[in-house]
Amino acid sequence: MQGAQEDSFWPQDGSTFNEAEARAHFVLSLRKRGVSNTALLSALERVPRRLFLPAIYHIYAYEDVMLPIECGQAVLAPSYIARVIQMLDTSQGDSVLEIGTGSGYQTAILSHLAARVVSVERYSTLASLAKQRIDALKLENVTIQEADGLGGCRQHAPFDRIVLTGAVKEVPDTLVSQLSPSGLLIAPIGPEGEVQVLTKVQMEGDVETRQSFGEVRMVSLRSGRAEFM
Repeated sequence: MQGAQEDSFWPQDGSTFNEAEARAHFVLSLRKRGVSNTALLSALERVPRRLFLPAIYHIYAYEDVMLPIECGQAVLAPSYIARVIQMLDTSQGDSVLEIGTGSGYQTAILSHLAARVVSVERYSTLASLAKQRIDALKLENVTIQEADGLGGCRQHAPFDRIVLTGAVKEVPDTLVSQLSPSGLLIAPIGPEGEVQVLTKVQMEGDVETRQSFGEVRMVSLRSGRAEFM
């Protein structure tokens, strides 16, 4: 079941009229940046970004900037998230695996675009907070697991789409093997601390093809589960 059907929590999520207006301007700015997928734009307008941020950063919720969150991590800039999700080209029947839940903001957006979203987070604090936010928005098609994201989630595989929120030197075969026969994966590929290439990996049966979508600089994903967070 897809979570938050239609506008079931809008505007009963604590929004004020001013915030609704800010969200509308926010979406308009993303449209001007080249985001053209109407379902994605609708999801961006419906998901309240401030709920995924520490209170001190609420004032910046609808600005196109990366913002700090718990465990020394960050919420990615909305324009980057929109770019990646648009590349995913998700349909409502798809099953999506997200590696690196973070705040859960991208997870929530994906929940409006897919049948099911499984998100894996190595930090227990982030996984717990993201679950609380997802539950508050009644997004019933989301599963968040605390685990080593680079191992994927075999129990829910295969996935039509896989998205990595951080960089890897090379996409692990473990993740590629969890794609459906016509699935695709989006990841920044390259060394830590250097320029990486945003890459689409697509499967057609047993044949893998790759397409590059420009340079990015992203924090690298870590293997294993965090011990103290």
